Amino acid sequence: MSIELREVKNNKDLKKFVLFPYSLYKNHKYWVPPLIKGELNSLRKDKNPAFDHCEAKYVLAYKNGKIVGRIAGIINYRFIEKWGKKNARFCWMDFIDDLEVSGALLNNIEQWAVSKGMESITGPLGFVSSMDPRGTLYEGFNEMPTISSVYNYEYYPKHFETHGFKKETDYVEYEVKAPSEIPEKATKICNLIIKRYKLKKLEVKSTKEMLPYGKQVFDVLNAAFEPLFGFVPLTDKQIDYFTKKYFSFVKPEYTTAVLDENDKLVGFQISIPSLSHAFQKAKGKLFPFGFFHIAKAMKKPDRIDILLVGVHPEYQNKGVNSIFMTDLTQFCIDKGIVWAESNGELEENEKVQNFWRYYDARLHKRTRIYFKTLAVK
Repeated sequence: MSIELREVKNNKDLKKFVLFPYSLYKNHKYWVPPLIKGELNSLRKDKNPAFDHCEAKYVLAYKNGKIVGRIAGIINYRFIEKWGKKNARFCWMDFIDDLEVSGALLNNIEQWAVSKGMESITGPLGFVSSMDPRGTLYEGFNEMPTISSVYNYEYYPKHFETHGFKKETDYVEYEVKAPSEIPEKATKICNLIIKRYKLKKLEVKSTKEMLPYGKQVFDVLNAAFEPLFGFVPLTDKQIDYFTKKYFSFVKPEYTTAVLDENDKLVGFQISIPSLSHAFQKAKGKLFPFGFFHIAKAMKKPDRIDILLVGVHPEYQNKGVNSIFMTDLTQFCIDKGIVWAESNGELEENEKVQNFWRYYDARLHKRTRIYFKTLAVK
């Protein structure tokens, strides 16, 4: 039977769109289900401020009356304005191992993009390159993802390449083992940098005390990530949105914020206890039991996820990263935390990857973003 494509037109359809991966990956050992409410809010025009400068199309594929695939097409007009490229995106794409299904989904979004005047398409890539899902897993199919990284079946890359997509860029992820002690030399260098540039670490005891610095965190992120692949600076509305979305998970003890002598944020690292297994147990819902599993996972972890690291351009190449890593490493030693996950870093970001050479680290996951030139009529 042929493939039937249906565009998502209402919230009922959107829920089907969000829930499809829960059946596709049911009881999968490595898939980490995102929170359903968070996914719905990301995709709803009345919830996500990205729609102030984006438009999107969501499509479901049916075969024999059953959902067998999904895809989101996105056009980010701020990206087009900043980078000067008439480029569309696709994301939230999942499908059974059937080339006809994946081909029909991609072709539908490609034709939609052409009708909007686009000349190329990139993906998987969400509304916000640094905060939404990005890439398809290319290596590391027997590794547990973090709650902010992606997982997919091993057949996904073959489908994209069969349908004419080429590699655009890769993100790499490292698993890092905490050392038993910090070398005295590293501590001396860290203290020297603090003294030379008149820096200090923010000392707070609660998430509430950190909230006033949320805006500054994203201001630094905007400045630091501005030249990176596909990045578009976040608007004030998006900053408010992501602060509310993520800061409830942020705990001061897992975070390092570095201030200058005027109490202005110059850099940060934000880590959290690994919540992957807790999210698997939660099955996409905080209530009635999901919150319990997450709270339990945050009490005494042996693994952490390094979610975000950013240094303002004025302080890059001045060793500020060493303050973050020395602080975080000491915290791991004190708390008995053995492992850290780096999350995705651009493969060409040598500044970050060179840092891991000082640790017992292994590159264990790679995700790929694909590109295709569209056949414009």
